[in-house]
Amino acid sequence: MSEKQKNRIDRRFARLRADGRKALVTYIVAGDGGLESTVPLMHQLVASGSDLIELGVPFSDPMAEGPVIQKGHERALEHKASLRKCLELVKEFRQRDADTPVILMGYANPIEKMGAEQFADAAADAGVDGALTVDLPAEEAGPLNKLLGERDLRNIFLLTPTTSDERIESIARLASGFVYYVSLKGVTGAGHLDPESVRTNLARIRRFTELPLCVGFGIKDGASARLVSEHGDGAVVGSVLVSAIGEAADAAAAKDSVAALVGEIRTALDR
Repeated sequence: MSEKQKNRIDRRFARLRADGRKALVTYIVAGDGGLESTVPLMHQLVASGSDLIELGVPFSDPMAEGPVIQKGHERALEHKASLRKCLELVKEFRQRDADTPVILMGYANPIEKMGAEQFADAAADAGVDGALTVDLPAEEAGPLNKLLGERDLRNIFLLTPTTSDERIESIARLASGFVYYVSLKGVTGAGHLDPESVRTNLARIRRFTELPLCVGFGIKDGASARLVSEHGDGAVVGSVLVSAIGEAADAAAAKDSVAALVGEIRTALDR
């Protein structure tokens, strides 16, 4: 591996490819269940088999999310979670884990409020590896893309079943780290997977990029994760974890539930 390949996302996918394994990307909302519970949950995700962590940045209008993750954002905001708090949590996570990639997944407004350059500096300083800004269109992503790239951070983009070839090509020119393919039309946690649609669209995307392709939305268990990863490079799991955290009686129960869910999916992916 090139010495220049220092970003944790790149290193992790290179290692997974060398080992012939699929990536398990897990999503939780920072501050859901309490700010003090987030870092222990992140460590539990890794211990149970997560390869990359998407840390949701709480936002008052998470328009791409279904009701489960919307409620996770609401709970986190009640605990006073914010973009700055997220960065502090990542820095705390890095005290024990120097290897697991962490991507901040959120919306453009908090970044704009902080200032894009200040955000990029703070993210790099905290040990963040990339950002996925749900509502930042490719046409407006150039300045943030440049700032992140200058700090060796990756900019993750979403593609959907309805994304045109022309748009895939333009997004692929900006994307780095990996591409997040949204397997369903609609919001997180909605609908049912169509394996043939996933296969066809991943093949279409591969015409425009050599980046790893991870599939999310609608991945609820080991069977669905394995199904989508047959043609992709990994599965993204979110709503089922956020639901478990929301239903847990306390922090210990949340960790136990997350451990069981992630462990089952990891086993299925490795089978």
